[in-house]
Amino acid sequence: MPSGTHEVQLNLSIDSIWNFISEMNNWAPLVPGYIEHQILSETQSTWKFKGDIGIMQKKVSLQIDITKWQEPDLVTFDLKGLNENFAGNGYFKAEAISDTQTKMTGNLDITAAGMMGPMINPILKSFVPKTATELTDNIANKLKELHPVTK
Repeated sequence: MPSGTHEVQLNLSIDSIWNFISEMNNWAPLVPGYIEHQILSETQSTWKFKGDIGIMQKKVSLQIDITKWQEPDLVTFDLKGLNENFAGNGYFKAEAISDTQTKMTGNLDITAAGMMGPMINPILKSFVPKTATELTDNIANKLKELHPVTK
């Protein structure tokens, strides 16, 4: 299964990170290639984004199902393609280093199935880690913007 994990250290409390990550509307627009998202329920949403998969650009629609909200440190989710045969999962995890420092980890696993799976999965091996890194960094940068450190 193509996967990617990325960690960042932030000069923020774990609660600040949880307050942001616990609301899907905050982080869905930070997905690379974001077009739009729709909240269907507290635990389910659909996302549309443009993905560069090898030499192709595809508009991908995914359903995201939150499988766990574990305050203050973990959000896990499953995803499935609505217009493509993709499935996977991911998480955001926060670990307090101190009262004012937290390590945030983003993880994404996505696999293509069906007839095109054997051709697309090798491309996903580079696409998924890059997307996990970009999404985690985008969230970290947004958090820094919302909570500037003043000295």
